Amino acid sequence: MEKRRKSGSVLLLAFALVLASLASASGSSCSEDSALEKDRVQTLPGQDFNVEFAHYSGYVTVDEEAGRALFYWFFEAAEDPASKPLVLWLNGGPGCSSIGYGLAEEVGPFHVKPDGKSLYLNPYSWNQVANILFVDSPAGVGFSYSNNTNDVLSNGDERTAKDSFNFLQKWFKRFPQYKGRDFYLSGESYAGHYVPQLAQVIVRSQKSTGDKSVNLKGYMVGNALTDDFHDHLGVFQFMWVAGLISDQTYKLLNVLCDFESFIHSSEQCNKILDTASSELGNIDPYSIFTPSCPGSATFSQNKLLKRLHSVAKMGEKYDPCSEKHSTVYFNLPEVQHALHVNPAAAPSKWETCSDAVYDNWRDSSRSILPIYHELIEHGLRIWMFSGDTDSVLPVTSTRYDVDALKLPTVTPWHPWYDDGQVGGWTQVYEGLTFVTMRGAGHEVPLHRPKQALVLLKSFLAGSPLPTLSEVENS
Repeated sequence: MEKRRKSGSVLLLAFALVLASLASASGSSCSEDSALEKDRVQTLPGQDFNVEFAHYSGYVTVDEEAGRALFYWFFEAAEDPASKPLVLWLNGGPGCSSIGYGLAEEVGPFHVKPDGKSLYLNPYSWNQVANILFVDSPAGVGFSYSNNTNDVLSNGDERTAKDSFNFLQKWFKRFPQYKGRDFYLSGESYAGHYVPQLAQVIVRSQKSTGDKSVNLKGYMVGNALTDDFHDHLGVFQFMWVAGLISDQTYKLLNVLCDFESFIHSSEQCNKILDTASSELGNIDPYSIFTPSCPGSATFSQNKLLKRLHSVAKMGEKYDPCSEKHSTVYFNLPEVQHALHVNPAAAPSKWETCSDAVYDNWRDSSRSILPIYHELIEHGLRIWMFSGDTDSVLPVTSTRYDVDALKLPTVTPWHPWYDDGQVGGWTQVYEGLTFVTMRGAGHEVPLHRPKQALVLLKSFLAGSPLPTLSEVENS
């Protein structure tokens, strides 16, 4: 009898534990659903059109002790998001906003009109073929913040990669339907550091823990800072061949800057870079054949990475002042309210790029090429693309970078096509595909939005870009 009582007690205790576990799981699920619904963006000021896709924005805390939180804006695919992969887009700088550039000027569905108060729909948004996530990283960029003010003055490559990985782990808990989904990284400029470094952290974490909830399949970077030496060689050569600088300045640039860091260059290098900037004149170095915004100042070459001076395309009309429009829009209180910005913690003024973050950047890897070797061996799909009218991180720099990897060629150099016209050129190597975009500047999807969408489709499919015969037979 005593034995039966004990057995019954054990059964009751087990039943109670099961109920408690179910209640806890239900509570956790409800909490996640609540956080998700809280982040949902209902409508935006200046949006006079309807969209069928859902989008969300808000914060993910990446360091509880310091109170570091990264701001994100996520867009579901326009059609059937459950069947589409997830793509994370990062802008560089370091210190520039993925919301201000990647989203509002390049691959996002909403772009800002010249009045700075209203939006128009981007027909070539990357959410036509994927679920797209934009993150302002690191803390101090865009709407992202830290409760420890010293954090903004002590950012660097290593912590940025760690915080971005922490962000992803927590973001997937908030959006569990994307766990295990095919996941890709993309970005441009200094994201040539961010993207491979984050990919490396993800891959190494998978190897040590076996956790593949972040199911990274590959990455793609454009006009990317990759290797300080090779990139400097390519920048100076491009500017000289394009007739932007004098013979004397070209020689001095190679003597004084070739072996310098892009981010932490010497005073001598900075001086000759200023001379080069003066010789360039008031052009847009990010897109040398398109007009610059009237009244804008010229930029020192050593500071070009932190200040994207962009030229936007709206319909068939270029607007070289798009950065100004975004600055107006994202500083509107009603816009910040709609995006769930934390007014008590976020920077009091939204800026496309943070001088404080750039000027105080700590560690910056001199070369990312060793990471490429590691990740190519791991089997990731890796593409590099380059707009060929950018003088800041030009096609010559990327070609030097790719050549330094010494990869065997699979498909030789050849043109690719869109609507019967040459879209650019490409070469396929073992483990890497290199693509140029004809007539595009630093922000490739800004200048060639239709062709950039073709690029993304090919990348996600792991397929070669279209040839002329394929275009003619389609």
